[in-house]
Amino acid sequence: MGASFRNSGEVKALAGCDLLTISPGLLAELSQDHSVVTAMLSVEKSKACDLEKIHLDEKAFRWQHNEDRMAVEKLSDGIRKFAADAIKLETMIKEKMLNVKNGQ
Repeated sequence: MGASFRNSGEVKALAGCDLLTISPGLLAELSQDHSVVTAMLSVEKSKACDLEKIHLDEKAFRWQHNEDRMAVEKLSDGIRKFAADAIKLETMIKEKMLNVKNGQ
């Protein structure tokens, strides 16, 4: 799943990906972009790659992940930021609900 895009070009580069999380600003920008976008990712292209296929069980995945300092730090940072944003969103919703309840 693609996420944390900084510009619409990054989104287009993952055309064909099953799931993307795209910010409202980039969605608005993309809705105004009428250029042809070619799928960059597909099952067929994946099968045509000559990359070595690897299998990771959870133990091997966790080991490799923990060996990659950037992956650990970025994942932790991302989780903290998502949690903080969730709290902000809950606060905004509560305020709006109070305003509606109070007739504002």
